[in-house]
Amino acid sequence: MTSTEVREKFIKFFVEQGHKQIPSASLVPENDPTTLFISAGMQPLIPYLLGKEHSQGRRLVNWQKCLRTNDIDEVGDTFHHTFFEMLGNWSLGDYFKAESIPWSLEFLTKELGLKKEKISVSVFAGDDNTPRDEESASIWKKLGIPESRIYYYSKRDNWWAAGPTGPCGPDTEMFYDVTGKSHGPNCEPNDNCGRYFEIWNNVFMVYNKNADGSLEELPKKNVDTGMGLERITAVLQGKNDDYETDLFAPIIKSIEELSGKSYSGTENKRSIRVVADHMRAVAFLIADGVIPANVERGYVLRRLIRRAVRGANRLGVKDKFGEKITKVVVNEFSSVYPELTKRQNDIYNIVAEEEERFRGPINWVEQYKQDLEAADKKGLIKRIGQIPILDKTGVASGRYVFENYQTYGVPPDLAEDIVKEVGLKFNSGGFQKAMEEHQQKSRTSSAGMFKGGLAGDTPETRKLHTATHLLHQALRIVLGEHVGQKGSNITSERLRFDFSHPQALTQEEIKKVEDLVNEKISEGLPVSWKETTFEEAKKEGALAFFGEKYGEKVKVYSIGTFSQEVCGGPHVENTGEIGHVTIIKEESAGSGVRRIYAGF
Repeated sequence: MTSTEVREKFIKFFVEQGHKQIPSASLVPENDPTTLFISAGMQPLIPYLLGKEHSQGRRLVNWQKCLRTNDIDEVGDTFHHTFFEMLGNWSLGDYFKAESIPWSLEFLTKELGLKKEKISVSVFAGDDNTPRDEESASIWKKLGIPESRIYYYSKRDNWWAAGPTGPCGPDTEMFYDVTGKSHGPNCEPNDNCGRYFEIWNNVFMVYNKNADGSLEELPKKNVDTGMGLERITAVLQGKNDDYETDLFAPIIKSIEELSGKSYSGTENKRSIRVVADHMRAVAFLIADGVIPANVERGYVLRRLIRRAVRGANRLGVKDKFGEKITKVVVNEFSSVYPELTKRQNDIYNIVAEEEERFRGPINWVEQYKQDLEAADKKGLIKRIGQIPILDKTGVASGRYVFENYQTYGVPPDLAEDIVKEVGLKFNSGGFQKAMEEHQQKSRTSSAGMFKGGLAGDTPETRKLHTATHLLHQALRIVLGEHVGQKGSNITSERLRFDFSHPQALTQEEIKKVEDLVNEKISEGLPVSWKETTFEEAKKEGALAFFGEKYGEKVKVYSIGTFSQEVCGGPHVENTGEIGHVTIIKEESAGSGVRRIYAGF
């Protein structure tokens, strides 16, 4: 079954159940400054889930463009994507579980031909505040799903919310057994053990979460469903790799022709997937009006293009390729998304310009890789003046990368990618120190110098600086007390926060951190400070950037009872001044160190 047939069958089935088809919204949220992109099918419908009347009625169905970049570094495996399509149907105060669950099973088995005996489901296990979802479990049993294939999970797995506040509720998820074999003693649907593919999620929005964390029942019960087109197409086409489906096949074919490399070769697969995924996302972003920039949406677009160019370089494609690949994207998807045709010239021109812009830096990166390998394996040392390429065996110099960043505009994240490829560690602290020294030299003495990585004292930097305190504590709550600050850099447009943690954050962990930060912002917590000794501050449990040297007296800033941290300022007086904070990306900043970028 083709992906086109899946879209058509989905719409037809739910139209027959009384739903009205609505168009996909833009990837750029309308009148919503709290998020950069539409990342879920229900996002454009939040006002209607809260009670606003929709012009098309109370039963809706569509496919929705979505974009997520939280796990961009994971793109290259078989199933991670930046751009994806979500099939969804909604009940806005109309039907509920008794209709929604049977329709889902009917569509999967009768319309798509999946085998019921291979379907497992999960439901909400309940907690101290909300009951166990026995109703959903009972419905599944009546439909022929035995108790042995019904799993009860906590809020981490079976609860969905629109954000830190707003509509939320338990969900039931459907999984398909693609191997029929156990992959370990604890191989369950939520374990990512390789046996099960999650194929559908029905969210039963019955609560509204208030700013204080309390739940109150919505005046009307809603149903929000979501089924990823890429994933269900892979299942239907018998693929364990989303990139082998008809959604990507033409794009990958064009990359093979340009590079002369086959996707069947395991050596090239990751690079081909990165190029295919990113250029598809790039075309859709530009079609929805996003242009390259150094902040927010424009930065995401620029980074995707840059990563795609890097992937093409790995495949040996040195000439312009972006226009050729995006033409394939336009040709393949314009019948479903006509905006691609309307903006095709913009797509081709912007991609070509950005590709040309990054050719110089990326050529440097390729040379950098060769120099690193030579320095590490043969003991050779390349220098910029007195700055060596390696700080010590196995550790690439951050100061060396900074000097190239300053001189040639080489993006440091590209350099870090190369360091990882070679198998070395990157001295992110050395890069940060070099950056801070440069910033200090660049400032006038009258401007003053603030600790905490600030580029200056402005209302924006005060807000973001205070937000780093909230972020630091939120990370410790979500990930554990091993988390400690390793560095920060704050401009008027965004914050960057480095912290100790051994592995990439999951999407769920990122959301929990972001939600907790914004919860404390919405509470309007007072920000106060006192002066004391550093030793006394430590005894009181204040956090500190322990790599820094402190004087006899230090300032300890407290944010309500949530955060206590040694810091030199400046800060806002109340967290309510900050505004909603969005985590833009999370990435590695070296061995055992992660980095978060966030902004308003």
